[in-house]
Amino acid sequence: MSGPDPAVAQVRRAVRVALTPFGDVPLLVACSGGADSLALVAAAAHLRTDVHAAVVDHGLQDGSARHAAATVDLLGRMGVAATVHRVEVDGPGGIEAAARTARYAALRAARPHPRSPVLLGHTLDDQAETVLLGLGRGSGARSLSGMRTWDDPWLRPLLDVRRATTRAACAALDLPVWDDPHNTDPRFTRVRLRHEVLPLLEDVLAGGVAGALARTAAQLREDDEALTAVADAVLAGAADDRGVAHDALAGQPVAVRRRVLRAWLHGLGVTGLTAEHLHGADALAVRGPDRTGTALPGGLELVRARGRLVVRPANWPRRSQTG
Repeated sequence: MSGPDPAVAQVRRAVRVALTPFGDVPLLVACSGGADSLALVAAAAHLRTDVHAAVVDHGLQDGSARHAAATVDLLGRMGVAATVHRVEVDGPGGIEAAARTARYAALRAARPHPRSPVLLGHTLDDQAETVLLGLGRGSGARSLSGMRTWDDPWLRPLLDVRRATTRAACAALDLPVWDDPHNTDPRFTRVRLRHEVLPLLEDVLAGGVAGALARTAAQLREDDEALTAVADAVLAGAADDRGVAHDALAGQPVAVRRRVLRAWLHGLGVTGLTAEHLHGADALAVRGPDRTGTALPGGLELVRARGRLVVRPANWPRRSQTG
């Protein structure tokens, strides 16, 4: 008897490897009804009996509720318990960012167990697009390192699998694939990268661009993880409830200093940091004397006082700067 279709086998193999650490908790798979997430659900259900699926309805298209219900019905016929999660897309950053924020919040809440991973159908092609977006925005190594296979609670088993493979797997399994109209809408930057930029790069550079971008992301991720480990060690010795000792930062390479500052500020609940914020914080860390420093998101500011970096409200009374 012949084995499964090669595309089906490749997807199952990738999912099997990714699920190895999660044998004792049920799984949640995010499924839109597209080829990537359908192939992912099918592989997970082939390997495990404790698979749940969440279908997020963003309500951004006519008939979205009907499509979500049809996807749940299809998943049920595949033996997978699925539910629809309707979300409100309303927030900063445009439709794409707001939809992602709402979707991820719904998926977190839908996990059947506190330690359940949420399986996402991102492929190698998605990884390549993410790296190109980061390059175009002038992002640092953290962004250019792309998506991680495991980023608690998100599990991405298909990051080494091409989008064409997931579509071939669905065809081999006779699964009806839904093509989201938003995936061809040129209003979205990622869509134009997918249909205009990447094909042009593949043509000009004679192929292999998506794989090369994914490999670049993996290499940068290794570098970033090494530098982050160094930064974590520096932060542990430099920070206490009074702030961060700038003497502990002054002799460090800039790549380490900025990682220390980012981690410290995030630990204090400062979000929305940009490269400009970190540049200002770094300048304050290495240049004396004690002084008021840089504005931070959330109505905060970073100051240098008594040999330490301190975060305080931006309207802090000036008489308290050195007191």
